[in-house]
Amino acid sequence: MNRILIACLLWLPLSAHAALNVFACEPEWGALAREIGGSSVRVYTATTAMQDPHRIEARPSLIAQMRRADLVVCSGADLEAGWLPVLLREAGNARVQPGRPGYFEAARFVALLEKPATLDRAQGDVHAAGNPHIHTDPRRIARVGAALAARMAEIDPAGAADYQAQWRVFSARWDAALLRWQVRAAPLRNLPVVVQHKSFSYLLDWLGMVEVATLEPKPGVEPSVAHLARIAAQLQTTPARVVLRAAYQSPRPADWLAQRSGIPALALPYTVGGNARAGDLFGLFDDTLDQLLKGAP
Repeated sequence: MNRILIACLLWLPLSAHAALNVFACEPEWGALAREIGGSSVRVYTATTAMQDPHRIEARPSLIAQMRRADLVVCSGADLEAGWLPVLLREAGNARVQPGRPGYFEAARFVALLEKPATLDRAQGDVHAAGNPHIHTDPRRIARVGAALAARMAEIDPAGAADYQAQWRVFSARWDAALLRWQVRAAPLRNLPVVVQHKSFSYLLDWLGMVEVATLEPKPGVEPSVAHLARIAAQLQTTPARVVLRAAYQSPRPADWLAQRSGIPALALPYTVGGNARAGDLFGLFDDTLDQLLKGAP
């Protein structure tokens, strides 16, 4: 009996495939890693849809999770510049430092919009590489997914076949959904909108919508009543059909403008978990399109 037990204990480490520990900075990348990894990954998501990903406290619990990670998946383009470097330094995990295979920035695999011509901190929270909110365009999620599947296979060769197989299944479903979304979204082309923050530039680029005003006078700066009043006056000559904000953002500026301009304000989920319907990546875009199509008069 003891010989059988010892043989089993010796065999298990060789045959069992340990799960890949993924630290996802944002919910969208955690959801994507789960789609690709399935039961072969353990995903920890550092933020929720109700948090501003620019401003996160580098808590000890996050450092502990970073210390255990085999792969860190973040947006990049300086979105996490205020907290991710602290986590990486304090965790001391060599596997996931920048430049190592375990460090993955989604923004490196897509073309970025809104690259600033000049850099000046007086302009607010300007991102030198460009707008980091790439996940609001499902076409860019597909490009990131292909790169992420390849990276997971590189880090975990024993699971490579599974990652590639699960990526192919997800990719086929995603391509079919993308076609469906694009057909549904046709009425939104050229729709003029106001945004509270530059959260939806990639969504607008995908759908062909037109941003006519931004509520924040500078990125990350709360608008004053005087600034909002100027935008309300501007809309008299350059009308908009809807005001957009992310679920985590304060409703006050968008609601103020909506009440005075007579146009609806929508709280889009922005990422996975932003509302009850946006429980995964498919629900995120289903709900976003539903809100836009119903909310824009």
